[in-house]
Amino acid sequence: MTFPSVTEQPHFEKTSFRVNKKIFATLAEEQKTAVIKLSEKEQSVFCAFDPAVLYPVPNKWGKQGWTMINLKTVKTAMLKDALTISYNEVSSTKK
Repeated sequence: MTFPSVTEQPHFEKTSFRVNKKIFATLAEEQKTAVIKLSEKEQSVFCAFDPAVLYPVPNKWGKQGWTMINLKTVKTAMLKDALTISYNEVSSTKK
């Protein structure tokens, strides 16, 4: 990760990426998926593009902005945009 102050740590069977000790993304390499934290508004914008590529996590976490990304089908530019927004969302929240 090229974002400032990012750390990489295990999170259950996934890898998490954190800023200010808060997770903004997780990676499940074997499943070819990532999960990112978005605001409700940003989640609706990204998920409207193609629900087969980006979609809310299907449980209460999804209602809190956690969004699944299908890494097999997402375009690189969209992935970078989504990760940047997730990083900014989490890094700007108060500790």
